[in-house]
Amino acid sequence: MYVGRIVAVGRTAKGFGAAMYRVSSRSFPNRQSVLLDQAVAIVPKPGFESDIKKNPYIAYNCLRFAGDFCIVSNGSQTDPVAEKIAGGLPPRDAMAYVMLSMDYEHDSLDTPRITGVINLDGSRGWLAIVRKDALLVREFSICPGQAFYVCTYERNDPGLNQCEPAFSAETPEEACSFILQQGVFADFEKPVSAACAVGRNDGRFQTAIA
Repeated sequence: MYVGRIVAVGRTAKGFGAAMYRVSSRSFPNRQSVLLDQAVAIVPKPGFESDIKKNPYIAYNCLRFAGDFCIVSNGSQTDPVAEKIAGGLPPRDAMAYVMLSMDYEHDSLDTPRITGVINLDGSRGWLAIVRKDALLVREFSICPGQAFYVCTYERNDPGLNQCEPAFSAETPEEACSFILQQGVFADFEKPVSAACAVGRNDGRFQTAIA
């Protein structure tokens, strides 16, 4: 099944938050995740820079931090959501405000925007989507070893039914591997790249890409 981009929020068995993002693509597979100072960006691979002229939505920061929260998304909404949370807005309100303001991506497919937020210990997570026909923001109470997800297509209604009950990653590297090819995500086609962050004992998130 092809579901497009995937955002997931989870909690490790040791009780740390995990924010996960996966690029799956049929039209623009020649992209990669790049670690920046305080973010992770999705950009075209060398030699494919001209793809940005075909679709301006394919390059963006997909992961950012705001205090005790990590934000992941499939578009340029990552930065304003992070900035609203850093400014004191609750995650639900920040996601709803930004995504309503920016709306879905007005490309040839009317691609939905999807966003996830997780706190450091993973106890609370939020998923949001703005589609042509809806804006949904859901908050989740997350148990250790559990993750919730939303996709741009098909699985595009965040809820308790979109749950991975056997989330086994403990490190950001393992989280990348998990969202690319394990659990429920193994059934989703055309994986390209992943960017993930997992909380750690010093009160910060650690990131990895694959």
